[in-house]
Amino acid sequence: MTTLALPRRAARRPLRRLPDFLLLLALSFACCYPFIWTLGIAIGNGEQVFDFPPPLWPKDAGWRHFTAVWDAIPLGRFFWNSLWISGMTTAGTLIVSSLAGFALAKLRFRGRQLAFYAILATLLLPSEINFISNYVTISRLGLDDTRLGVVLPSLAGAFGIYLMKHAFEEIPDEIIDAARMDGANDWQVFSRICLPLSLPYLATLGIFTLVWSWNVYVWPSVVLKTPDLYPLSVGVLYLKGTFATSTRMVAAGAVLAILPVLTVFVFCQRYFMRGMDGAVK
Repeated sequence: MTTLALPRRAARRPLRRLPDFLLLLALSFACCYPFIWTLGIAIGNGEQVFDFPPPLWPKDAGWRHFTAVWDAIPLGRFFWNSLWISGMTTAGTLIVSSLAGFALAKLRFRGRQLAFYAILATLLLPSEINFISNYVTISRLGLDDTRLGVVLPSLAGAFGIYLMKHAFEEIPDEIIDAARMDGANDWQVFSRICLPLSLPYLATLGIFTLVWSWNVYVWPSVVLKTPDLYPLSVGVLYLKGTFATSTRMVAAGAVLAILPVLTVFVFCQRYFMRGMDGAVK
């Protein structure tokens, strides 16, 4: 009786998980549908843009809107500016956050907890509240209308410092004590022990920062005045002014702006998920 019940229970397990799979499938469709809809508008050649219900895939697909966008605006220059800004922002954020996280997690000094709570308190404030002070600082440094002026205020984020502090706290103190008994100083402990053991967290923070800095619009539009310095997130809006009636042109520009970060996430999602699992724990 018991041996017959085991196969029946094993057969019922997929049925019990079916509602979970259906829910995940519905959520996946809801998340992916805006991009699929935008892509369908970009490759369509007809005028039925606002049909309801909107078709998932147009019957008259083509690529002429992508080539038209490339010819209409300096997309290559905008792409290079986005690559420079997002690359420098990501590299700087990883350096600053890892150094601050290591100090808060493994070094003992007076006011350590107070400094950490003060950093966390900045998460309660919207980023736009710092625009005036950041812009005044950037202007006095002579960095307004420069790409470096876009990068510098974004390097020390509370989320990155919190994530790296949590990563270093998971490293056993016994390993660090053994390294110090062998003569390792704080820099050697940080660079040779803590950083290699926290690579999944660094990958997670890098992906978050890359996606955010690639898509950010408000701060670059405040700092930059020269169109040749615009990133993709700002430069693509030229399509809205130049082609105000061509929704397909705007959609094609949006797809071209999304594809790079989407590609990076696809190839790095393994490290991203490992870092997120550790952060949740």
